[in-house]
Amino acid sequence: MQYQELYKQKLISIEEAVQKVHSNDDVVIPLGPAEPPGILNKLHLAKERVTGVSVVMTLPLGEYDFYMKPEMKGHFVANTWYHGAGCRKVHDQGTASYNPCHLHNAIQKRLTVRKPNIFFGTATPPDKYGYFNLSLSLTYEKEAIEEADLVILEVNENLPRVHGDTQVHLRDVDFVVENSRPLPALPVIVPSEKDKVIGQYVASLVEDGATIQLGIGGISNAAALYLTEKKDLGVHTEMLSDPIVDLVEAGVVTGKRKTLWKDKIVATFCFGSQKLYDFIDNNPSVELQRGGLVNDPAIVGKNHKMTSINTTLQVDLFGQCCSESIGHRQYSGTGGAADTAIGAQKSAGGKSIMTLYSTAKNDTISSIVPLLTPGATVSISRNDVDYVITEYGIAHLRGTNIAERVKRLIGIAHPNFCDMLTEEAKRLALW
Repeated sequence: MQYQELYKQKLISIEEAVQKVHSNDDVVIPLGPAEPPGILNKLHLAKERVTGVSVVMTLPLGEYDFYMKPEMKGHFVANTWYHGAGCRKVHDQGTASYNPCHLHNAIQKRLTVRKPNIFFGTATPPDKYGYFNLSLSLTYEKEAIEEADLVILEVNENLPRVHGDTQVHLRDVDFVVENSRPLPALPVIVPSEKDKVIGQYVASLVEDGATIQLGIGGISNAAALYLTEKKDLGVHTEMLSDPIVDLVEAGVVTGKRKTLWKDKIVATFCFGSQKLYDFIDNNPSVELQRGGLVNDPAIVGKNHKMTSINTTLQVDLFGQCCSESIGHRQYSGTGGAADTAIGAQKSAGGKSIMTLYSTAKNDTISSIVPLLTPGATVSISRNDVDYVITEYGIAHLRGTNIAERVKRLIGIAHPNFCDMLTEEAKRLALW
C-alpha cells in the first residue's frame, strides 16, 4: 500500500483524537516546544466522561483548560517533570503535580510505575519512505512512543526536519491529526549589565577546544556573548537555543576537538526563534539524540573538557544549589542540570559552573545564604559544584573544605550581606 493512502486512513479530527482518552489513562506529552497544542487545547472537552487522567508533561508552554480551570480537578492532572508558568499558577487548586527526577532517566523511572496508554506528540509530515520526523524534542518521546498503547501525532508542516534518532514510521503510529500552527518562539532575553558581568566571568573559565552545555536565560545568553574569542568549541547540551547558532556563525563552534559526535552539535531538544528553526532544518551538523543518552552523566563525562554552565536560584555556604523551588514550593524542575554537572566532573579537564545573581527582590534578599530556605530542594549537591559565579566574582569550590567554601562564597556575596553571612557562619559553626 502506498504511504499516502495509509496516511489518509489514519487521519482523524482533533475531536476524534480527544475521544480516545479514557478514565485513569496515563497520557504522555512531549517536552514544551514539541507539545501538540491542537489536541491539548481541546483535551478538556473530555471532562464529562473521564476522571483520573494523568497527563505527563515537561515544561508545558500552553496554559490549557484541562489543568488551568479549577473544575478540572479530579478529571485531569498535569504531572510534570519541569513546571511551566501555568503549573505554578494552579498549584493550590491541585491540578498540577511535580515528578522529581533527573531528566536523563525520567521516562525509564516512569515506566517502572506504569506504561503510557496514549502518546500525543507532534511531527513533520511523513517523507516518501513513510517516516515522520519528531523535530523539536527527543528527550523522552521515542521511549514513550515505543511503550504507549496508542500513538497519535499532530502533524505540522512548519516543523523543521532534524537529523539524529528522530524518525518514526507511519506503521508505528495509530492516528494522525493535522494542525499547521506557527512554531513556539522563545522570547529573546537581552542580557542586563549584571548578566554581562557574570557572562564575562563564565567565559574566563571556558577553554579553547572545550565542549559546552548552556542553560537558558539572560546569564547564559550573556555568557555566549563573551565566548566569541574562543576557538573550536564543541556543543553537547540538553537544550539547543539561539546563542549556539550565533557562536556557529561566529566560527567559534566547530566541534573539531570533540571526542563524542565529532563535528556535530548534539542536543535532546531545540527551543528558540525562527532563526534557530531555520538553522536546524536538514542541517547535517545538528543531531537530536535521546535524553537517556545525551544527558547520561557517564556519556557527558566522555566529552573533551566538558564545561557545564547552569543557573540556580539559591546557594548555601556548603555549596548546595537550589535551582527549582522557592522554599518548599515547586518553581521549575531539576531538568538536566544535575546530569550535566555530574557529567562535567567525570570529564578530563571538565568544569561544573553554577551562576546566579547575588540578590533577589531588588537587593533585599541575599541569594547566598547560610542554610537553604527550609523545604528548598537541593538540585545540585555540594559535591558536584566546581565554581559558583555572581556579579561579584568566582568562588572555586572543587576540593575545598567547609571553612574554605564559607570564605569563598561570602567573597562573592553582595556587600550588604557579607557581615550577616559571616556572623551566621560563626553561630552555626560552619567550618
